[in-house]
Amino acid sequence: MYQKITVAGNLGRDPEMRYMPDGTAVTSFSVATGRRYKDPRTNEQVSETTWFRVSVFGRRAEVANQYLNKGSKVLVEGRLTVDRETGGPRLWTRNDGTVAASFEIRATDFAFLSSRADSESADMGGLPPQQSNTGGGGGGGNRAQAIEEDDIPF
Repeated sequence: MYQKITVAGNLGRDPEMRYMPDGTAVTSFSVATGRRYKDPRTNEQVSETTWFRVSVFGRRAEVANQYLNKGSKVLVEGRLTVDRETGGPRLWTRNDGTVAASFEIRATDFAFLSSRADSESADMGGLPPQQSNTGGGGGGGNRAQAIEEDDIPF
């Protein structure tokens, strides 16, 4: 039997790394995925967010801890881990007494979907870096226009 889940989303908080007794690194972080759709019954736009708790082990855990931060876009591949009591997502009770579910993924791989600059701008309120589309005058011109053919490494 085989199970695999792929999730693409944004980190909801900075990763947290710890070490198991045998010295294996473990990094945990949460990933939010979202979708928007029109409810056919009410014709209203609906936003839906699903949260996943992700655990990464070994060398990948160290890389995740070093390069990911709150707001980073990431693609995670792995398998769902189930609650041993329910066979489904981990169930827990919120402070207000309502029941909630937590989907947990043991990651086998992940990929960065945003650049370091994107992640840093997310920490500053989601503002993109300042760029000018005019290739001339006063710094901050379009970098793509400034690259010469001799600068390309291949």
